[in-house]
Amino acid sequence: MTVACLAGLPDLTVIYSGEETRDFVTVHTSDLLSDVLANAPQGALLVTVQAHLNTAAVAVQKNMPAVVVCSNRPVPEDFVQSCRRERIGLFITPLTQYEFSGRLFCLLNPGYIPARKT
Repeated sequence: MTVACLAGLPDLTVIYSGEETRDFVTVHTSDLLSDVLANAPQGALLVTVQAHLNTAAVAVQKNMPAVVVCSNRPVPEDFVQSCRRERIGLFITPLTQYEFSGRLFCLLNPGYIPARKT
């Protein structure tokens, strides 16, 4: 999915679109930036409630194309400016991390059928 496609999703407000042609195939949802640094795949989309300069710095380290801030958390101007400088897309949604990540999972994995427990 490209950042441009992400921008077109319902319940998502574009703060800065970043590099719209950048693609991501996975998502990392976390509110612990140390977890993101240690475990997020390079190039994943970040879904979080953390909206501050350190979030932008972590996104740069992990080569993330965009950050989605959930639960309508306020986004400070210095965070917006940092994302612009680094060309990281920045979006906000009223949805929780669980809701937004679930929607993205369905979009990125059409036809997914979970294994049945026996």
